[in-house]
Amino acid sequence: MKKWIIWTSLALAAMVSACNDDGLDVITVVDSNFETGTDKWTAEFAEYDTTTVDSTLTMKFAQSRLPTGLDTSQHAFMIQSTNRSDDMFMYLKKKVTGFVPNGTYAVQFDINLATNYPASSVGAGGSPGSSVYLKAGASASEPARKLVKSFYQFTLDKGQQSEGGTDALVLGDVASGREDTKYALVKRSNSGRPFTVKAASNGEIWLFVGTDSGYEGLTKLYYDRITVTIHEQQIN
Repeated sequence: MKKWIIWTSLALAAMVSACNDDGLDVITVVDSNFETGTDKWTAEFAEYDTTTVDSTLTMKFAQSRLPTGLDTSQHAFMIQSTNRSDDMFMYLKKKVTGFVPNGTYAVQFDINLATNYPASSVGAGGSPGSSVYLKAGASASEPARKLVKSFYQFTLDKGQQSEGGTDALVLGDVASGREDTKYALVKRSNSGRPFTVKAASNGEIWLFVGTDSGYEGLTKLYYDRITVTIHEQQIN
C-alpha cells in the first residue's frame, strides 16, 4: 500500500480531536512520510570529538528515495555518519506547538525504518545492527548539542547506548530481521509504554528520534515514516 493512502487516513484522524469525559482535547497526531520534504524535521549529530577530521565522519542527511530493494518510488529521510567516538548520536528533531502551557502529555512513537544490518553482523566495537540503538524522546527544551572542550555533547538526557534516559526511551535496535545485507523496512514503537512529557510554558513540545551507536563504523538509515501520537493527560 502506498504511503500516501495511509497518510491520508492519519491526516484525517489528526484533524479530529478526541475528547475525554471532561471535554478536553486529548489527541494530537504528527505524521511525517517525507514524500514532499522533511516536514520540518531537522537533523543534527552529537557525541563526537571535533578534533576528528570531518571527512572521516561522513555526516550526511537529506530527503531521499528509498534504497534499492525497496520501493524506490517512495521517499524517506536519509541520515548517516561514521562513529569514531564509540558513542555517535545522530538524530532528527521537530517542534510541535499549541499544547496547554505546562500541561502533561503521553507520547507514542511509531517509526518505520529502512535498514540493511543483520542482528548477527559483527564489527569494531559491536554489531552494526544490534549495537546501534533507536531512541525517541520529547522535551519542553529543544534538543541540541553543546561544545564542551573539544566534544559535542547532547543537551538532553537520552541515556547511554542500550539505556534510556530522562528525556528518551529505547525503541529497539536497527537490526533488519534478515540474515543478509539487503534492505528491509522494520517497525519500532513504544506502544503500551507511553513516554510522559510536560509542555513548555509557551505550549511547545520538542520531539526527537535518533540512534545511539556502539558500532565504530558507518551507519546509514532511512526514516520511511515517523508517526507521533500525543495524548493530553489529566492530573488529579
